Amino acid sequence: MRRLRSSTVVLGGMGVLAATITACGSDPDRRCVDPLTREELPSYQCQSGGGGDDDSNGGTHRGSYYYGGSVSDRKVSGGSFDKTAVDTGGFGCSGTGGG
Repeated sequence: MRRLRSSTVVLGGMGVLAATITACGSDPDRRCVDPLTREELPSYQCQSGGGGDDDSNGGTHRGSYYYGGSVSDRKVSGGSFDKTAVDTGGFGCSGTGGG
């Protein structure tokens, strides 16, 4: 039987570790959404924190970031405006929370 070199084993193990860390640490999907109607908005509507903040050009941002969930007919559901409340899932992760 052929023995694997230690460098092959180490590199393979590092690949598995990297994949696990990436999957667990990934951010949930983020969308710009009108908090009142839950309608998806263009991303520029959420810049500078959203939620009615004035931008440098005198415009108003009316959107807030919505994390996770899905979009149907431009309306979001199944996610949360609180990023920490959304389970990102992933290989080997144990998520807590919901939205």
